[in-house]
Amino acid sequence: MVLACPDPYILDLPAARALFGRLAEARTEIAAFAYLARDGRLLGMRHLQGAHGDMVDIPVRRVVADALAFDAAAMVMAHNHPSGDPTPSAADRATTRRLLVALEPVQVRLVDHLVLARDGTASFRALGWL
Repeated sequence: MVLACPDPYILDLPAARALFGRLAEARTEIAAFAYLARDGRLLGMRHLQGAHGDMVDIPVRRVVADALAFDAAAMVMAHNHPSGDPTPSAADRATTRRLLVALEPVQVRLVDHLVLARDGTASFRALGWL
């Protein structure tokens, strides 16, 4: 599902947490992508739900296509861990690396990847991984 959103700005971690915060409550794993203009204005979003409930397969080509369709300069990715533990997994780190590599040639900056759970939020940027 793609949603156009004309007004909000995502300029820092608290704003991104507020945008994606409800994901922490979901009982199945959901990935969400926020596409941003150069000034941080939210251009649109996509949410993807995994077929198995405990994982989401990230379609990198679709994420890049959405970034191009929105003419985004940047994006923030988030997903939840229904287990309650926000610690990023090895698969989370690998997915982030794949997105970074795919977004670079189209000049879209991956600002952050958040992992949300009942027990908190992990930020790849805050951890020094972006």
